[in-house]
Amino acid sequence: MIIWNLRSLFTDPVGTLKLLACMIPVMLLSLTLHEWGHAFAAHKCGDDTARNLGRMTLNPFAHLDPIGTLMILLAGFGYAKPVPVNSRNYRNYKRGEAIVSLAGVFMNLVLVLVFSALFILFSWMQFHYTYSWLSSDVLWNILIYGISLNVTLFLFNLLPIYPLDGYHIFELLFARRLPMKVFLFLRRYGVYLLIGFMFLIMWLNPVSYVINWILLKLSQLVLLLV
Repeated sequence: MIIWNLRSLFTDPVGTLKLLACMIPVMLLSLTLHEWGHAFAAHKCGDDTARNLGRMTLNPFAHLDPIGTLMILLAGFGYAKPVPVNSRNYRNYKRGEAIVSLAGVFMNLVLVLVFSALFILFSWMQFHYTYSWLSSDVLWNILIYGISLNVTLFLFNLLPIYPLDGYHIFELLFARRLPMKVFLFLRRYGVYLLIGFMFLIMWLNPVSYVINWILLKLSQLVLLLV
């Protein structure tokens, strides 16, 4: 699914390059739509900051962060450049903040559904047709990685750690229920908490259980349909 072990570059360079060729387009699509979702939602809520800075675009190079992209390729999770917004321009602050914060992960959820639907469709076709492209490793690598990456981005970005999307939802929900020092702490040390959580994910790899469960359920659904 993901390049967790750099030794694969030496033990199977051809296979690794083929896998990268499948992963990179999916990664570019997923990160681009995530950030475009934020920019488009902000525009609809009354803030054109991202649009004026050229971030409401489907050009992936406008959104890529070098370190965040490298982390996705090596560790399985990462980030793009945050979309700049000015919440003071929202026609309704709370509604706008919630919509813009959730727009990115919503796009990842849509991609999970799209890749899952294609996985079911092509799996069903394998039982009824003999097209050679249905047996291509490239096809299945793209579909499985598309599901895996977008599930990871969906869950990762919902964490209530600054500056992830989940933090803004956490702040909206609990701003009046928790002391201000909690939010000041998260804003001040959020980057360090995020780095620590990343290493924890790499060690425990809890997202893989969710991904494997989804793939299992999709396979079971295919068997029911055929």
